[in-house]
Amino acid sequence: MPTFELQAASPADVTADLLILPYFKGHVPGPGVREAQKAIGEDLAGLLKEHRASGRIGETVSVPTFGRLKARTVLLVGLGPESEAGPAAVRRAAQKIGPRVAKFKSVATTLHQVGPAAESARALAEGLLLGTYRFDRYKERPIDEASQQPQELSKVTVLLKRAGDEKAVKEALRRGQISAESANWARDLVNTPALDATPEYLARQAQKMAKEVGLQCRVWTPDELRKGGFGGVLGVGAGSVNAPRFVEITYKGAGGATPIALTGKGVTFDSGGLSIKDSSGMETMKDDMGGGAATLAAMRAIALLKPKVNVIAAIPFSENLPSGSAIRPGDVLRHRGGKTSEVLNTDAEGRLILADALAFLSEKKPALILDCATLTGAAMVALGRDLWAVMGTDRRLIADVLKAGEEAGEPGWELPLWTEYRRHIESSVADVKNTGDRWGGAIMAGLFLAEFVDGAPWAHLDVASTAFTERATEYWPRGATGSPARTLVRFVEDYAANGSGSRARASKTSARSSAKAATRSRTTARARKSSSAGRAKTRSGRRA
Repeated sequence: MPTFELQAASPADVTADLLILPYFKGHVPGPGVREAQKAIGEDLAGLLKEHRASGRIGETVSVPTFGRLKARTVLLVGLGPESEAGPAAVRRAAQKIGPRVAKFKSVATTLHQVGPAAESARALAEGLLLGTYRFDRYKERPIDEASQQPQELSKVTVLLKRAGDEKAVKEALRRGQISAESANWARDLVNTPALDATPEYLARQAQKMAKEVGLQCRVWTPDELRKGGFGGVLGVGAGSVNAPRFVEITYKGAGGATPIALTGKGVTFDSGGLSIKDSSGMETMKDDMGGGAATLAAMRAIALLKPKVNVIAAIPFSENLPSGSAIRPGDVLRHRGGKTSEVLNTDAEGRLILADALAFLSEKKPALILDCATLTGAAMVALGRDLWAVMGTDRRLIADVLKAGEEAGEPGWELPLWTEYRRHIESSVADVKNTGDRWGGAIMAGLFLAEFVDGAPWAHLDVASTAFTERATEYWPRGATGSPARTLVRFVEDYAANGSGSRARASKTSARSSAKAATRSRTTARARKSSSAGRAKTRSGRRA
């Protein structure tokens, strides 16, 4: 990972292999362009026009300096319309040019001077580190086979616009670096093949990370899970020789304050179990622990950023494979806390392990609970590949999560937790069943999870669309993205900064109201079901 340094110097005087300067739509020069233009003796705005540069975010035009600058090459980078440019544009542009920048040992830039200095500096650090990431652990050859050179970016010099910004910009760069490095660590975990990234392996990685950053970590063994009543975690993992694990991590940053709680789906490989997927559907299923990896990464960043808040995380890890010992459609599992679920589809397994985690976290009486999971294809059908879905019991909590996603450059969109659909997951033999109607699948999954949340405000992030990209894009190489780790980090930072005590009290009041509404809805649904059954019997008698 490169280091970030501050320097109060003109772009014309900084020593670097690559000097990155912004421009805007309409060939409008950004900070530092005029200084570089004067030193080089070339009309850079005219050059942009000559290259028919549109100024769209991440567009680039490369200019050699011919020794007239201390930097060897200038890279002009588009940030869109000047009136709209800010941290979001800086992050996206830096991420997009990351693969190109990675080939240079040292770079200098003024990108962060667009928009609020601190926020744009954080966005710059995040974008560059996300963009220069590559996963080559299993490659014998360097990724850049043309040059046969590995990535070598080691230093990024951030040029200050004016004196007095040093402290704020330096802190923003640090926070951005921690956030991006943590997300990249999550990407490493997800990109590691399931042959190696077993539940035991991921538990060891969690322990190692916790020790490095000063977190408390406990790993529950299969025997402890049986004694603790974690029927969902054990049931999903019953078909695999790789036994499940349950990772509990604690961060204490606010004395005796009520903690917030995080969890994420950790299915290390999802074959579908006995409800088996086809071969193409399994090709990327090492990514089904993306929510769990993002939660671990968020805890890493939280420990390093040290917000004044307490956080507990509980991440279940299981491998969903078919065998003679695997759970069958029609089996009933008893979850943590005693509630039972009828398993009609073993490929709807993520909600089964999250049910245990949510029930466990509810016992801790947290101020709120967030879970994230690569849970349903239905969320992807609804929102596409650029947005994750969120639903839950507390509208203010959902709004705060969406705001954190926008700040982090990981946008989401709310889906309704429509409690009238609760009737579709009623079971005749258990408290609830793990699948419902074909339509509204993401909402059915959310309603299932809601059954295991007791009292605390809760939001569920379905990140099936954003945690992994099956094909390379202009921003991401094929593979894991780390989503929504940075969203979780931003949420916790905002929560700590905005007064967690009053926030928690307001959310609990809202959650109680939502819980009452959900109870009324379930009662109404059961009454309708009973009435419908009576009418069906009458119609049946008439037909007979």
